Amino acid sequence: MPDSSRKRLLRATIIYWLLLAYIIAALIWWFISLNKQNDMMRDFELQKLKATINKNATPVVYQTELNRINTGYKLNKTKYLGEGGTFFLLLLIGAAFLYRFVRRQFYMQQQQQNFMMAVTHELKTPISVAKLNLETLQKYSLDPDKQKKLIRMTLQETARLNFLTNNILIASQLDGGGYQSSKEELDLSDLLKDCIQDFKDRYPSRVFTGLIEPDADLNGDSLLLQMLINNMLENAIKYSPKESPITVTLQKERSSIVLQIMDEGPGIAREEKKKIFSKFYRIGNEATRKTQGTGLGLYLCRKIAQDHNADILVTNNTSVGSNFAVTFYT
Repeated sequence: MPDSSRKRLLRATIIYWLLLAYIIAALIWWFISLNKQNDMMRDFELQKLKATINKNATPVVYQTELNRINTGYKLNKTKYLGEGGTFFLLLLIGAAFLYRFVRRQFYMQQQQQNFMMAVTHELKTPISVAKLNLETLQKYSLDPDKQKKLIRMTLQETARLNFLTNNILIASQLDGGGYQSSKEELDLSDLLKDCIQDFKDRYPSRVFTGLIEPDADLNGDSLLLQMLINNMLENAIKYSPKESPITVTLQKERSSIVLQIMDEGPGIAREEKKKIFSKFYRIGNEATRKTQGTGLGLYLCRKIAQDHNADILVTNNTSVGSNFAVTFYT
């Protein structure tokens, strides 16, 4: 979080607690004042009752009046305590909810700002690279090999741009309920192989290993499942060294299908593992982060998994890195 945002949050927090302290102090003062007033009223009525003794009041009348005064005094004290305690409890509950809501909104606003900055950068980079490559092809007469290289690079950048825009569009549609899912019987094994082949074409220097069992049939939306796999593969490539392999496995079990994508990157801290599936959340400091991304990939993975009656979780890889596993219940 930038220093300016941290200062604004600290300033707002201090003002909030000062106002809350003032309200609590006012409530306590109200309670003390009412109790003092109750004591004064009892003393006044007792003095009035004592005056009746001098006028030859009978003991029965005196005792009856005394009981009435003491009963009223206790009832008022109980009433003030009950009303004050209830108001104090409701005040604390409301203050806690308001505090959590404001902080959550503040952090969400900050994440949205970070998202806009990241999206701007992510959109600008492939557009600039594609434009430069096309201008080079237009201005110079290059040999066929160089032309093919520039065309391949341009296609990679457009694929990256298409991947980003699809993530933003589908995330918006899923959140707003505007996506019309078209589930059908499909072979997840073939879909996974196609996705891996596409990544091999895009990243020819990367190594993909693992075992994919055939005929892993399930009922699902092919577009969403393709996005799920692509985001997991993209995440593994982004956070692992270029020379390390990406391990992909697909196994059929008695009542489920388990997809695992493992990398040999730095791994994920325990306290971060639940946060990474939140919308716009990205690991690390926004000002010093070097990895690309918008914070939508793993959020989409969780949404798509939930839509397909599946669980997604992340654990540590055997030696080093992370293991993302999606369990589809069939």
